[in-house]
Amino acid sequence: MKRISIWMFGSMMCSIIACGKGSATPEGPGDGNPGPGPGTEEPKPPATVADCKKCIVLAEQLHNRVAIADVASKQIFWEWKPEESNVKPEHLAWFTNTSDAKPVYNGKYILVTASGGGVALVRIADKKTVFYAYAGGNTHSAELLPDGNIVSASSTGNFMTVFRVDTTKAATEVYSKNFPLAFGHNVVWDEKNQVLWSAADHQLLSFTYNFNCGEPALTQKDAVSLPGKDAHDLFPVYGQNALWLTNTTNVYTYNLDTKKLEEANVLQANIKSVSSGDAAFPTIIIRPKTSWWTDEVMDAKGNTVFYQSGLKIYKARWYLKNTFSYPAVHDMKQCQ
Repeated sequence: MKRISIWMFGSMMCSIIACGKGSATPEGPGDGNPGPGPGTEEPKPPATVADCKKCIVLAEQLHNRVAIADVASKQIFWEWKPEESNVKPEHLAWFTNTSDAKPVYNGKYILVTASGGGVALVRIADKKTVFYAYAGGNTHSAELLPDGNIVSASSTGNFMTVFRVDTTKAATEVYSKNFPLAFGHNVVWDEKNQVLWSAADHQLLSFTYNFNCGEPALTQKDAVSLPGKDAHDLFPVYGQNALWLTNTTNVYTYNLDTKKLEEANVLQANIKSVSSGDAAFPTIIIRPKTSWWTDEVMDAKGNTVFYQSGLKIYKARWYLKNTFSYPAVHDMKQCQ
């Protein structure tokens, strides 16, 4: 919303804004915020992503991009689009419908997937796509393995794909191997237990990794039965040895110490993603308004945290370090 600098024209400007012509980032539904008064400075977004105090990483499908939004200023101030990066023109279709975007490597990179089948590791500072490859099968999420390799999950393909990350290889020359995974929508590395977790339809599965740089592979270890079906999002509960889990009807937390699955105290139906932080960060959720999209990031009770009319947000993650999956010092690496 533009700052009102001349009070005598205040009512005229308010009329323009009410019609949606004076705001790039309109207020969220029902948040009742009248905006800044005369002479009040709007908060400005941080100068860089590294300066973020409270920012959200969005998998945004209107523009086939990853976007980072600053909660205080209500502005998107960083974005990655494959056509503006070093992705080759013949591979742009791989990145149709961005499906997930996770901050990795101490917040210096974003791990990106798209339903078109693409998987990419993007450096935030210069937006360079340092690695990308093709999984296919409606790719929904990806995860870093401890040696720098990447694993993705594909839903209609019903498989995981393990990639050997080698930034010297062309995208079509990257080593990859598929492993069965029913309704593959998610993958999360567990640093403490050294396993990979995936909620596959009606089961929570764990996999061991062989740490073989040349021929990386996964082997199923355990399976836990889940209520309902069509498990969708799986993501660490911030600061806990636990996982968020969503399916068609519910949101749960799974405590890895007690092995208990409990219904979470959040909105329940058709939640596409969940992300939490410390006490200063409300748990945020994505619940579609149309098809599988929304233009609003909400907290656990349904209050607006970020809103921009017309966006097609599929998932949202707080821009925070993930100590469940990665060590405290976590620099970009390639398997040697």
